[in-house]
Amino acid sequence: MRIYMQTAIGEDATPRYYHLHLQEDLLDGWTLVRESGRQGSGGRVVKQHFVDRESAEQAMLKLRDEHVRKGFRVVFIQGQEPR
Repeated sequence: MRIYMQTAIGEDATPRYYHLHLQEDLLDGWTLVRESGRQGSGGRVVKQHFVDRESAEQAMLKLRDEHVRKGFRVVFIQGQEPR
């Protein structure tokens, strides 16, 4: 699952992005990868390990909601399983 968000494009400010994605590891766990920064430049990458997909997905959705409240908008979501 992958979520990409960014701030609105302003006249004097470079938009910021926030990219979240889940990846299964080789030890039956899941890693939530968070990348953030200014559009067009390298970003900061943080990885967080979870023992199951459900807890990783919940953490991902919580981060998405926090950033939407901060003014980010979701540009795309890829790989979301139907509920």
